[in-house]
Amino acid sequence: MLKGSKIGLRARHEDDIPTLRTELYDDVVNSARAEAGPWRPISPGSKDPRLMVDDTAQGSVAFSVVELEGGALAGTATLWGIDNHQRSAHIGLGLLPAARGKGYGTDVVATLCYYGFVVRGLQRLQIETLADNYAMLRSAEHNGFVREGLLRSSAWVLGEFLDEVILGLLVQDWKPNSQG
Repeated sequence: MLKGSKIGLRARHEDDIPTLRTELYDDVVNSARAEAGPWRPISPGSKDPRLMVDDTAQGSVAFSVVELEGGALAGTATLWGIDNHQRSAHIGLGLLPAARGKGYGTDVVATLCYYGFVVRGLQRLQIETLADNYAMLRSAEHNGFVREGLLRSSAWVLGEFLDEVILGLLVQDWKPNSQG
């Protein structure tokens, strides 16, 4: 397990899936804001790739986020779009409603930076988020990510177009803390 100051990132367990389905993916508003496509229901027992982990996939690494104190499931974290030639990847995360507002997002981003830069040897990490996702923007900027661009009206979310912000962090600009 990779440990941050408040959370740990571990492999997805089978018993994580019902909670993630119910609290993240069955939430129409949250899912519509977090996913690149429209919300759609996930049938119980489905092999939906957002829930199931393919350990052989080279382009992404999915984690379950757990609280260090008590070990409760707190959400998901992903390093995706991994490009070993360009040495870059994207960061994504989703916290369960009960885990929000506790600083876990900032800790998840920090721990994913450690994984990307130290464990994987990447040069660049990138985050794309809706311009009104202030929690993610704060978490990214607290970890040294810089706003690099604004994609105007690029995300169709529940009947309206929203702006997206692109943030980037280079390994030489990263200031690691006590991750790992």
